[in-house]
Amino acid sequence: MVRLYGGLIAALLAAAGGACPTAAWAESVETALMPGEVIEGHAKWEEDCAKCHMRFNKAAQTSLCLDCHKDVATDVAQKTGYHGRLKEGRACRECHSEHKGRKENIAPITEQTFTHGDTDFPLGGAHADSKKVECRACHKAKAKYRSAPSDCYACHEKDDKHKGNLGLGCADCHTERNWKETKFDHSKTKFTLRGKHADVKCQDCHDHERYKNTPMDCHACHEKDDYHKGVFGPQCGTCHGERDWKTSSFNHDKDTKYPLKGKHAKTKCESCHKVPVAKGKTPTKCLACHQKDDKHKGRYGEKCESCHVEKDWKAMAFDHDRDTTYLLKGKHRTTKCNSCHKGHLYKEKTPASCLACHKKDDKHKGSYGEKCESCHMEKDWKTITFDHDRDTRYPLKGKHKTTKCESCHKGHLYKEKTPTTCLACHKKDDKHKGSYGEKCESCHVEKDWKTITFDHDRDDHVRP
Repeated sequence: MVRLYGGLIAALLAAAGGACPTAAWAESVETALMPGEVIEGHAKWEEDCAKCHMRFNKAAQTSLCLDCHKDVATDVAQKTGYHGRLKEGRACRECHSEHKGRKENIAPITEQTFTHGDTDFPLGGAHADSKKVECRACHKAKAKYRSAPSDCYACHEKDDKHKGNLGLGCADCHTERNWKETKFDHSKTKFTLRGKHADVKCQDCHDHERYKNTPMDCHACHEKDDYHKGVFGPQCGTCHGERDWKTSSFNHDKDTKYPLKGKHAKTKCESCHKVPVAKGKTPTKCLACHQKDDKHKGRYGEKCESCHVEKDWKAMAFDHDRDTTYLLKGKHRTTKCNSCHKGHLYKEKTPASCLACHKKDDKHKGSYGEKCESCHMEKDWKTITFDHDRDTRYPLKGKHKTTKCESCHKGHLYKEKTPTTCLACHKKDDKHKGSYGEKCESCHVEKDWKTITFDHDRDDHVRP
């Protein structure tokens, strides 16, 4: 054809006397020799052969085609679409012939010859079954094949029971084989379904077909099941598990800084947690819950645990001998605490002197000082431990043993020194009127004042 076309041009040049033709003349000649009309879409360029042909360069024709068909050129450059997947170097004219008339179909695509796998949308599942899906279902009349949408929603919007609430990515859940068949894996979301959640119907959580921004906190679905009335906050998962609502995984000893001991382990949560846990810090002091049980009326401070234990409010852990510097002996052991601790235990120092509690029992009226323990003991107030012979430098003999203390100790025992001379007590009994001196013991004895030990014949006695 080319050789014939070239020969004809040569013959015409010879007939013209070999003169050099003008460009217009050459184009008219080419038009006259055109093998046939172009298609309707190319008709406006039919008189401009250079639009599609480059003289004496057949290989350039493909690039001229792509200059006009830019969408195809993009596919070829990016190696996408049908044309981008063709063998590199193929000329357009191999599939698309021209000059065969206005009505000629120069893109003869049929279901028998076209391979859809060479496009960006390979047909799979029900799409590949021509009995179920016809080409015109996706490729609308008078529209380019390449303009057919490849997203599911463009064709299946009428089938979307979710009304768009799940977005347009139908393929995330559905398969091409069967629209009702789903492959959605909830574990790939931010909320993995465990326990009873795996058996729950989608609409139980996704009400009104709401999937985007579905709340993931337990309280959003289980508020009606919350027996705590919101006191423990919306984080139900802290205590409850998906397997069973009533089963609690919460371990107060392990998960908090307040281990439950004794009766606390059996106490109901709401007995201590009266305000929302998330909003207010639950107090850990005993009095916060047991102020009504405090028989001390706050006088012993707030550290109830110093004396009491969780096992039983009445059980005492406090040991006065071990935990204080004041050992309880005798009747002090059975004495009630408030008998000695009358003020605030921690704000006021409890006195340890005997007179602080026993001043009313002091028959000496303070004349023997405050060290009652020097004579008395805790076992019995009337029992005397003081031994005059042992504890002083003045042994009591004779009638001195049965003489009352105050007979000799008339002043303050520790402030005034008690005299030890006979005349200090017996001056009124001295019939000698002092003429025999003050050493009464030279003649008299303690057994009896009238008994005389002085022997005038004994030369070891010297009159004073």
